[in-house]
Amino acid sequence: MPEKVLVVDDVPVNVKLLADLLAVKGYAVVTAASGAEALAKIEKEQPGLVLLDVMMPGMSGYDVCRRIRQNAATAMLPVIMVTALDPTQERVKGIEAGADDFLTKPINQPELLARVKSLLRIKLLHDELAHWNRTLEQRVEQQLAQLDRLERLKRFFSPQLAELIVSGDTEDPLKSHRREITVVFLDLRGFTAFAETSEPEEVMSVLREYHNAMGRTILEHEGTLERFTGDGMMIFFNDPVPVPDAPERAVRMAVAMRGRVDELLVTWRKRGYDLDFGIGIAQGYATIGAIGFEGRMDYGAIGTVTNLAARLCGEARPRQILIAQRVLGAVEAMVEVEELGGLTLKGFSKPVSAFNVVRFSGPVPPSKDPAAAS
Repeated sequence: MPEKVLVVDDVPVNVKLLADLLAVKGYAVVTAASGAEALAKIEKEQPGLVLLDVMMPGMSGYDVCRRIRQNAATAMLPVIMVTALDPTQERVKGIEAGADDFLTKPINQPELLARVKSLLRIKLLHDELAHWNRTLEQRVEQQLAQLDRLERLKRFFSPQLAELIVSGDTEDPLKSHRREITVVFLDLRGFTAFAETSEPEEVMSVLREYHNAMGRTILEHEGTLERFTGDGMMIFFNDPVPVPDAPERAVRMAVAMRGRVDELLVTWRKRGYDLDFGIGIAQGYATIGAIGFEGRMDYGAIGTVTNLAARLCGEARPRQILIAQRVLGAVEAMVEVEELGGLTLKGFSKPVSAFNVVRFSGPVPPSKDPAAAS
């Protein structure tokens, strides 16, 4: 669209002369015959430049220019003042009023066009800079919001999954949704008795070592930590980002956890701590999403599958990894198991087939432990 220029003069001949000259050069021209009309036209038409006569009845060009500069919306609007008075004195007054340039009558046409073109180019650059600044501010606000959301999501998910969610490559997981997941429950055997007979400092030391080892393993296998309460943890796979091998990841992670707890047990038993470890794994559908209230939200899964994993964990003897029939069906070619028959579990009307994972022989992917990569 052509640049718009507002010509302000109380003499119609002067207005026509300037308007015709600018229109021939491709500018869109609007006119005003007084200072008050000029201010109204500026607000309505939003011109890119104002050619403003100095001597006008009522409100002088200087007064109009001052009003233009006082308005934040037009503070940077280019103003060229035009006068037939002494150019030296009027130029100082015009600059004090906020004018960008000055022309004397009679108008030198080439000079007028050159000054108009120059100031419009400067305004274009200023507008682009202002747009870039606004865009930058919006991007900064969006990035800060993303960082805040990323930190909240990292409470629930691995860093890789949290970043994927924030980037928009997956749906908002905090909305309630239903999905098939593989759930892993684990806890320490003998922890309650240990906590009752040990000093608080010893209990906290054991928990720090245990959580650190289990936490690294969860991140390596990109599991979603639903919660941990003391020595107990619940992790699930296939949410928020679907994965094709959720049961395999769960079993692989459980076996890795058992190996790391074995290392911890060596130290703990030297200290006289009678502790051990058990895991339960189940597969099924659950309703997943944010649970809580404003200011304190947790990410939770609700369904029979979570109860089954918890019950299997409760039945597991020291170092056992008990898996349900559906999990075995998905990883049968990768595991060596011990069949335990039907277990009577609280909350389940029929015996549940369970299997203890003796050995995992599936492929082991490269470690994603940040500490190992550094």
